[in-house]
Amino acid sequence: MRRRLAAGVAFGLLLLAGCSKEMAAENTGATPSPQPSPSAAASPEPDDAANPADLGFDPGRLDELAAEAERAGSTCFLVARKGQVVGEWYWQGSSATAPREVFSVTKSVTSTLVGIAEGDGNLSIDDPASTYIPEWRGTDSEAVTVRNLLSNDSGREWTREGDYGQLLQAPDRSAYAVGLGQQHPPGSVWVYNNSAIQTLDRVIRAATGEETAAYAQERLFDPLGMAHTRMTADASGRSTNSFFGLQSTCPDLARFGRLFAQQGQWEGAQLLPAGWVEKAVGASSQKLNAAYGLLWWLNREGPVRAPLDESDPDLPPGVTDVRQLAPGAPADLFAAQGFGGQVVLVDPATETVVVRLGNPTRDGRSSYKFRDAARVVTWALVRP
Repeated sequence: MRRRLAAGVAFGLLLLAGCSKEMAAENTGATPSPQPSPSAAASPEPDDAANPADLGFDPGRLDELAAEAERAGSTCFLVARKGQVVGEWYWQGSSATAPREVFSVTKSVTSTLVGIAEGDGNLSIDDPASTYIPEWRGTDSEAVTVRNLLSNDSGREWTREGDYGQLLQAPDRSAYAVGLGQQHPPGSVWVYNNSAIQTLDRVIRAATGEETAAYAQERLFDPLGMAHTRMTADASGRSTNSFFGLQSTCPDLARFGRLFAQQGQWEGAQLLPAGWVEKAVGASSQKLNAAYGLLWWLNREGPVRAPLDESDPDLPPGVTDVRQLAPGAPADLFAAQGFGGQVVLVDPATETVVVRLGNPTRDGRSSYKFRDAARVVTWALVRP
């Protein structure tokens, strides 16, 4: 039984309004919003509704987790398993067809586009990024690989002011990001570097010959039937926002998660190349942050770094802590996560997908975390 519960409360916050002033520069499209193709809009609904108990869930526990999500300021909460929706809730005037900003969930989409391009033979993630970004040739950034950009160990210049102020205010975000310098040798420091990730817009464009948003629509959103999802442009219209800016819905993101739960297969076709899912989420991408794959968050045990840890190469904060994002939960859980508690969590062993979206609070915080979504698997799923 699919449940859509609305609280009837109007959407109370503008995008990023509750965040610090530097995050208020979000531009949701200097160019007209791309419309879903007829094939995407008319595609059959693959995520059939199911009775929670039939797919191994305790309905009461699932309802309790939904209530907790509502108390955490969520606008939607969706649980699916094996392509069937077992619970779906909406609050604050949201709906299954109304897209919203999902912040850094965008990064996992960008990573997936790189994987598709690699599968096509247009690039290798072990290529120097300077192959696609000529401005870096002959500079200290020449040795930075595409893999470094995906792993957040590129060593590219990072400051709070630059990453959360100047980048957001730049008319052409990709040009700004490409123009920054090299702060550390590649592979030596892990930093949650929005500017470095934004340069993947240039990599994808150069490798595929297509604008990144159009490539996403053609190769990912349309095939999955993500009819209410789009990537956005910056103020110049010359850059696709690749570190944030994705507009999407709970059902569309459940499809994205399901693609990874199914090892890149969709409706009998291999939409993602064989082996990409393992590369992206199968193991930590580097030794500095066990909780990070290729622009995905992992539940691997080891040194865990938070997004805003300072980048001291000699003694990075948090590196001595051996822990997991969700202690006691399966180590192979992974998630796309975004500012304000946006989560698309996948448990590959049970093919369970959990999506939670919500409004950031005025201080930019959210009480909803990776570990909260993981409880769907560890507590509400009682029969594998």
